[in-house]
Amino acid sequence: MNLLKSIKDGQIPPRIKKLALCEQIEESELADKILSGHIVVPANNCRKNTILPVGIGAGLSTKINANIGTSTDINELDLELEKLKVATDAGADTIMDLSTGGHISKIRQQILKQCNVPLGTVPIYQVTVLAKQTTGSLIGYTKEDIFKVITEQAKEGVDFITVHCGVNRQTLQALIEQKRVMDVVSRGASFTIGWMIENDAENPLFNDFEQLLEIAKLYDVTLSLGDGMRPGCLADATDRPQIEELSVLGQLVKQAQEYGVQVMVEGPGHVPLNQIEANVKLQKSLCHNAPFYVLGPLVTDIAPGYDHITSAIGGALAASYGADYLCYVTPKEHLGLPGVQDVQDGVIASKIAAHAADIVKQVPGAWHKDKEMAKARKDLNWQKQIELSIDPKTTKKAYLDKKPAEEDACTMCGQYCAMKLVSDYLGDKITCH
Repeated sequence: MNLLKSIKDGQIPPRIKKLALCEQIEESELADKILSGHIVVPANNCRKNTILPVGIGAGLSTKINANIGTSTDINELDLELEKLKVATDAGADTIMDLSTGGHISKIRQQILKQCNVPLGTVPIYQVTVLAKQTTGSLIGYTKEDIFKVITEQAKEGVDFITVHCGVNRQTLQALIEQKRVMDVVSRGASFTIGWMIENDAENPLFNDFEQLLEIAKLYDVTLSLGDGMRPGCLADATDRPQIEELSVLGQLVKQAQEYGVQVMVEGPGHVPLNQIEANVKLQKSLCHNAPFYVLGPLVTDIAPGYDHITSAIGGALAASYGADYLCYVTPKEHLGLPGVQDVQDGVIASKIAAHAADIVKQVPGAWHKDKEMAKARKDLNWQKQIELSIDPKTTKKAYLDKKPAEEDACTMCGQYCAMKLVSDYLGDKITCH
């Protein structure tokens, strides 16, 4: 059953009731925001295993996505399944399988079996890999090949898909005229542009958007409208190709919502700090307040090896201004395929950014967590601090590695601990409320 149709018919599915409880929001309010398109709940009606309900959008906690997947150089299924476990254990709300190496269908099917959160893909990746295998060219595919792969993935149970529908003749012309520093950094967009030029034709995902909507509605697949023209460096941020595409996506959002398909919009990219607020507000305005899914954004280009940090800085700001969903960035961004530890580091960095933003957005329960941590620190309650931390495993290890001689102090201050001294001197004259 299609989620939007169920709600329109006056039914609130159990997963929506559970989600409302988790997010501390009234069921009726959640249902209204889903119907308005301000919240999406990705969950394919063909998904064989039960997944956790995840809501993305206005008034909810900021969500985190972790990308995994093989490459042409590294295609080990067991490694990707380990990344899956590490990512979800660290708190990733969704996973995307971006595999381009090995037997892509089998890899995706195994990930689907073991993934207990919504799973997303970029179908054009499989389309191009198959085209390369059968024709020798990455763009040797047809329009029919695109929709065949999308249908195949939908039938398997993929919950949301990134589709580069906004890369069309209009935005391509804007790109040509802009003369960017880095042109296009989106793989999906590059495949699409190559196909359009080679075939002298419009992008099928734009031209035949209604066919895509039919598939999405039938299987209740959430569309994530990809930002093919996202800036790949600060010099290209908020330029004409990016905004032209965003305007096109706004029109497609409206069409999808009217058709009864859940839809969200992906955003930049590399953006300087002083342009992040404008980017978020522009997206919300042009795209009818559809949930906004941002990659970072990264706030500087010169920190390879530390881009989980540059991403977290931008993500915290973007989410505080209204972005709803952060795609993690790992330390390996721009350098290579991330390993298991890179996945862990990327998820935790994004979760810190998301939580910092949730405090600003006054998401229910966010401020309370920090208040409880403050109390635990005041009481020198190490176990409670570990339990409350975003990454308890790392917190515990950091504490045990340098465990203090005295349990009521740490090795930073020892006998000179400010909280211990003040508590000793004042006794019960002050209390923490």
